[in-house]
Amino acid sequence: MKNQNIVTTAILLATLNPAFAAEIEFSGIANTELSSSIDGGDSDALTISVLPEWVVRFDNGWKLNSTLRLRADVLDHLYPNAISRDAVSNVSKSALLSDHTEIEMREFFLEGEFKNSYLTIGKQQIVWGQSDGLKVLDIVNPQSFNEFILDNYESSRIPLWALNVEQTWGDWDMQFIWIPDKTYHSLPKQGAPFAFSSHEIVPVAPSGVNVQLNDADRPNRFLADSDAGLKASTFIGGWDISFNYLYQYNNLAVLYQDISLLPSGPLVTVSQEYERTHVIGGTFSNAFGDVVVRGELGYFTDHYFISESIAERGISDSPEFNYVLGLDWTGITDVFISGQLFQSWITDYNSSIVRDEVDTTLTFLYRQDFMYETLEAEVLVIANLNNGDGLIRPKISYEWTNELKTWLGFDVFYGDDDGLYGQFSDNNRLVVGMEISF
Repeated sequence: MKNQNIVTTAILLATLNPAFAAEIEFSGIANTELSSSIDGGDSDALTISVLPEWVVRFDNGWKLNSTLRLRADVLDHLYPNAISRDAVSNVSKSALLSDHTEIEMREFFLEGEFKNSYLTIGKQQIVWGQSDGLKVLDIVNPQSFNEFILDNYESSRIPLWALNVEQTWGDWDMQFIWIPDKTYHSLPKQGAPFAFSSHEIVPVAPSGVNVQLNDADRPNRFLADSDAGLKASTFIGGWDISFNYLYQYNNLAVLYQDISLLPSGPLVTVSQEYERTHVIGGTFSNAFGDVVVRGELGYFTDHYFISESIAERGISDSPEFNYVLGLDWTGITDVFISGQLFQSWITDYNSSIVRDEVDTTLTFLYRQDFMYETLEAEVLVIANLNNGDGLIRPKISYEWTNELKTWLGFDVFYGDDDGLYGQFSDNNRLVVGMEISF
């Protein structure tokens, strides 16, 4: 953390020195969104966000990008009290101005050419993969699940302090990333509207058994606990392809369970620990007329699944293979149709694991523009075939001017309470929003 503070101070001093700065640009976005439960749940929220952005361009071609986010929840159901902050490092954590308001340095990075490389240094988002709705390789940055997966990717990703080096070797574009920031998925607190309850994600204690949840044992060694990755991408025979490798801590803490017998009765102690994994994968895509074929693969050497076996401390470790196959079609003017098949395979499966060996999810997206692309209507459907649950998201938005946009939509969950989506079947809601650019 001390080293990161030194780097931040150096960048700030360079920015404030007019001898180095050639041009300063300012812009921003302000948005407000009201979500109201349509079935008596407690997912009501009125959130207000302001994101000012500064871009400082230097005479040597480098530039500094800085984005703040001031966010408040007037109804105090989603931000910021409902989300745990324990998994976020001190250098990435937002500052709480009150129980309803927080301010956060979303991005703060310096970028430019150095010899034959393009460097991005600082707090940033690094996007891998190209799937919609669900993620396979877009796992470099952890995610805030305060609204499950309802928030858009750019807003829900947690930016990290990192070094991103890009270089071209012949026909290949190479990318190396080093991430010393020990920040992981940020999860809703117990009792929050989108707190996880599915048996596939959190263990369930038998009736009459006391539970003690220990604080997460978060890695803290500056070098040894850093994440690092490499991506190589190229264009071959009409195909855009990439090969990806990431050495990281799983962004979700493993919930180990230990049982002890006390005079007051049995006690289950849940220890939260972060475990390492190697991620090996790649992407591919090609256009055939109006159809785009794309795919994404990811093999995780170590993933940890909730188990019914006490001997295994309630956890089974296995490699996991994930992939997505997608088809996009634009054969009708102003219409975009997309379908995807997601599958996850636990390669060393055993019968004690709560989840199925192969988990299958389908997605369907229909989007159409009207009135010279000022009015947009879409519907996204996510359906899990194993549990028979899913999510339906119709939405309509209108762009009044280049600076003003409004939208109306619904988030409808369905299915059994044990499913990934069905666990939120009481959180169906109507969403109304407005965005102003400045």
